[in-house]
Amino acid sequence: MGRHFEVRAAAMAKTSAANAKLYSRHSKEIYVAAKSGEPDPDMNQTLKKAIERAKANNIPADVIKRAIDKAKGGSTENYSSATYEGFGAGASTVIIECLTDNQNRTIADLRTAFNKSHAKLGVSGSVSFNYQHLGNIIIAYTDEETMLDTLIMADVDVKEIEVQGENMQILVEPSDLYKAKEAIDELIPGVTYDTLELAMLPNEYCRLEGEDMVLFKRLLTLLDDVDDVQNVWHNVENVNEE
Repeated sequence: MGRHFEVRAAAMAKTSAANAKLYSRHSKEIYVAAKSGEPDPDMNQTLKKAIERAKANNIPADVIKRAIDKAKGGSTENYSSATYEGFGAGASTVIIECLTDNQNRTIADLRTAFNKSHAKLGVSGSVSFNYQHLGNIIIAYTDEETMLDTLIMADVDVKEIEVQGENMQILVEPSDLYKAKEAIDELIPGVTYDTLELAMLPNEYCRLEGEDMVLFKRLLTLLDDVDDVQNVWHNVENVNEE
């Protein structure tokens, strides 16, 4: 698939510029997972996976605990997931994942962000057909052959392994993300995950220049300010270049 590390941040495009936003995003995911079943990760696999993702993103233990305690405390907040797709400046596209307790508010906030950026919301499937849903892992490791053998032995469906410098990106079937994590944990005790998540990665990238880039960065900033937005994925490879 020819993915490149230098565009990883653009491909993933997580709306996590500030710690407060990152903490809020993971807290909401953990709260929803805890509310959907037992608030105990040993008995709730969805919660366990949400906690693992949070830890991989260096979310403090007290933030995780507060989210679980909130669910245990009988909070009446109820969130549902929603995904939106749209077209930005030039050939740019975006996929926006939300957790919301008010769909009308969410769509209104998204429309405002798109309108102010001269962008356009699309219908379901208008953008996502050109993205792949994958498990995405990035760690500091360089032995590609050993990693591939380890994952194959663990019956993980590996889509791609790429090494650049001291880092390795591993793309797997979404359903195999945590199976892959277990195999990697056994191969590399104490491994630190730079990335451990389910991602929407584009099949093709584009580059923006001039006013198109200004408008696209405005769109990302405005989406980052929407409380209900959890993740934004896009196809602009040079968004982080100076």
